[in-house]
Amino acid sequence: MSGAPGLHEHAIFRALFAASPDGLVLVDSAGVIRLANPTVSQLLGYSNEELVGASVEMLVPDNIRPRHAAYRHAYEEAPRSRPMGGTATELVARRRDGSEVMVEIALSPLQPLGLPYTMASIRSVAEYPRVRQALQRARYSEHLAQLGRIAVDSLDPQEVLRQVPLIAAQALEADQAAVFLLEPGRAALRMASGVGMLDGEGLGDSVANRLDTPQGYVLAHGGPVVVEDYRAETRFVVPEAYLRAGLVSALAVPLSDRGRAAGTLAVRSRQSRRFGDAEARFLESVANLLGTCLQRAQTEEALHHSQRLEAVGQLTGGIAHDFNNLLTVIQGNLQVLADLPAVTGDGFAPQLVAAATRASRRGAELTGKLLAFSRRQMLQPTSVDVAAMMRSLADMLRRTLDQRIRIRIDVAPGCPDVQADPSQLESALLNIAINARDAMPDGGELVFEAAPMADVPPELRRELEEDSEAAAGGAGYVRIAVSDSGTGMPEDVKERAFEPFFTTKQAGRGTGLGLSTVYGFARQSRGAIAIESAPGRGTTLTLILPRPPVSAGETGDGDAVADALPAGVRVLLVEDDAEVRAVARRFLSDLGCHVTACASGEEALRCLQEMQPAEQAGCSGEMPHLLLSDIALGAGMRGTELAAQVQKTWPDIAVLLMSGFSAELLASGAETALGWELLPKPYDRAALARAMVKVLVR
Repeated sequence: MSGAPGLHEHAIFRALFAASPDGLVLVDSAGVIRLANPTVSQLLGYSNEELVGASVEMLVPDNIRPRHAAYRHAYEEAPRSRPMGGTATELVARRRDGSEVMVEIALSPLQPLGLPYTMASIRSVAEYPRVRQALQRARYSEHLAQLGRIAVDSLDPQEVLRQVPLIAAQALEADQAAVFLLEPGRAALRMASGVGMLDGEGLGDSVANRLDTPQGYVLAHGGPVVVEDYRAETRFVVPEAYLRAGLVSALAVPLSDRGRAAGTLAVRSRQSRRFGDAEARFLESVANLLGTCLQRAQTEEALHHSQRLEAVGQLTGGIAHDFNNLLTVIQGNLQVLADLPAVTGDGFAPQLVAAATRASRRGAELTGKLLAFSRRQMLQPTSVDVAAMMRSLADMLRRTLDQRIRIRIDVAPGCPDVQADPSQLESALLNIAINARDAMPDGGELVFEAAPMADVPPELRRELEEDSEAAAGGAGYVRIAVSDSGTGMPEDVKERAFEPFFTTKQAGRGTGLGLSTVYGFARQSRGAIAIESAPGRGTTLTLILPRPPVSAGETGDGDAVADALPAGVRVLLVEDDAEVRAVARRFLSDLGCHVTACASGEEALRCLQEMQPAEQAGCSGEMPHLLLSDIALGAGMRGTELAAQVQKTWPDIAVLLMSGFSAELLASGAETALGWELLPKPYDRAALARAMVKVLVR
């Protein structure tokens, strides 16, 4: 083709200019836009009429406009071609609404062809698939971090519930989002929070937990459920309200509480095929974070109000003692009644006994909840895998703490378990981690370590030896350390760190009970805690906890435990409540024991003295193998005092104490440091057998 182009060629050139997938702008030497194709209008939001005749500086952000004008003048003096990606700096274009978009720009000077123009090709960086995915991941991470900050800082679980649907809808660009929580009966789900709710929907509304409902199907499925088009959905019945509102696609994930289904989190859109794997992973992270922060918020709320519960806790302990005595009588007689031939042979009586037994157990659970509410619950120490707990806690903290905080786990190979209450240990580590977060406002490193103790620090050896039968050299302990790279503590703050209600945080940011609670847990668990810190050098909290004792014949099966009892065990039973005493005596007889029953500690001591070979008058018979005594024995001698005298005078007699109080309420004298085994009330025959085996078979 030669010569000047004809009309046909001009039409082709205009069509190519208009159809280009890149934005094309023709700029003259004065920086005025002479031509612009439709792609530019779509990318930057200007109409063609607004672009043509305007200065090209209109498309440049305000903060770089002066530099751009200087650059343009220099370019006009020495025009040259510059392909896409020809600059190492990030280029940004200003849209009509004032927002900015990252772009790549290619420059094609037409001066060599005798035309006083420069052609600029503009392409949005977001159009590249990898960039689009990276931006998407960054947006999801930003929203997840935002929710994490709310979860860590908020003391109100309702605020977290309110924010989750809003953040999920914004991140996924959904039209609707809602959180549904299972009601206590688990037969229905209640809408706890939502955004973009439909006509007829409202907070507190319930939907049935059935397989044919959207929420029920998600719970049954146990994983993410993606709906590409509600109109083609066959797995469950789509509510008509969804279709009337024009909703097309959806994504929902289950919420869990310690591995048990607790509700669902759902987002819905008016676009088809809106959600994929990346969106599902993001929503699962939000759901996991929601479940975790609700649990954490409840724990912090209990700690925040604990000082107000002191009087309530003391009253609860006294009530619990009497109430647990009543429950022991009720449950004991029901268990005996259930074994009677007249009951087992009746068609209806076993059902009545079972119903009454269930009701009494619920009563016992209620007492336990009252004690837990006042933080006077009895610890339930068991063997805890420290490495597994640390990994689980670290996974949760990575989602909730500041993203600038790096978390590292360092567990020694073959690190043994510890003997502790698992929920209280996890709460203690969480308290330490929250304090570490506050000490690292600009980020840092949080390290969890665990290893068997080779030697106990001298400053902790005495208190460990007082509270535990483990080896004084430390072979019976595990060291758990949590270190941060934060601001550290001055000496005066470090000395008061474990004091109740002492805090250096601003008002409303803490109760001052975090580390004091950790201290109390460590001491109650027959361990110790130490702190190392200095300004600018971070802080290390070290928990030293005992390893589990060697188990001797303990098992979860009541009959098997009963079989492990030596034949003909002689038991001295001391119980001031006549009805409880009768139940305990019947249980012991059923277990094949020989029982001597007393109503007070003083009577028990007289009986023991009379049992000695030199004093056979009165209560005849051989010395008992076991003293089984209640702790609260009316106005006379306490069970702990009786146990101390018995162990001093007759060291071969094993001791098992009973009480409806918690272990914390029983710490009323020096004798409690001897570490008596405690059987909580109410108890059944199997629990009694297990406790007896524990103290007799060693």
